[in-house]
Amino acid sequence: MLKIKELNAGYGKFQVLFDITTYIKKGKIVAIVGPNGSGKSTLVKTVMGLTQVYSGKIFFKDEDITKLTIHLVTRRGISYLPQTENVFGNLTVKENLMLASYTMNKDESKERAEEVLGDFPILSKFMNKKCGLLSGGERQMIAMAMAMMRKPEIILFDEPVASLAPKIATEILNKIQELRNRYGTTVVLIEQAAKRALQLADDAILLISGRVAYEGDAKGLLTHAKLGKVYLGIKS
Repeated sequence: MLKIKELNAGYGKFQVLFDITTYIKKGKIVAIVGPNGSGKSTLVKTVMGLTQVYSGKIFFKDEDITKLTIHLVTRRGISYLPQTENVFGNLTVKENLMLASYTMNKDESKERAEEVLGDFPILSKFMNKKCGLLSGGERQMIAMAMAMMRKPEIILFDEPVASLAPKIATEILNKIQELRNRYGTTVVLIEQAAKRALQLADDAILLISGRVAYEGDAKGLLTHAKLGKVYLGIKS
């Protein structure tokens, strides 16, 4: 579904990614893990057109999207949930959902909102409440619901459970898995808690200093004696 070939990218003159070649398979949950500063967030931002690409290509379903701006990438069926500022805190839940459906007409938007609320029933009681007044877990649910409004084929999550209580984090990760299982949505998951991400994922990409150090089965990385222990702090 998503192919990245010999990608070099960064911010201005500061290069972060070096010769990245990797493949995201349709319908899989793919964990991108690695030490702090390894380029995980930069990789998904580059897919969305938010960094400078020096060389290389990004293909989505065989279409070259390397030079597309973020709104055009989104229209192709890719949703991106940044770690912070992923909802409009001064707007209500209902208003956030409506903003997420800007490409639909009024009837389509209403119908899709009803479908999405079926996946996130807890949001129904907050529809007229401003998002800034809700908890971190509730705001993350809203961000996920906004992403699902557009029926994406792939969602890029950048640390969706950062700073959340363990119980709430588990609920969010379970919801991500549930959405994949129900709709076949491909998921790319950046998560600093590598063990938790690898237990959830099908495939894994390990980045070290902006380069791919491992690509393959997530459980294989989880049990890898050297890589897991040295770079991810996973104890066997």
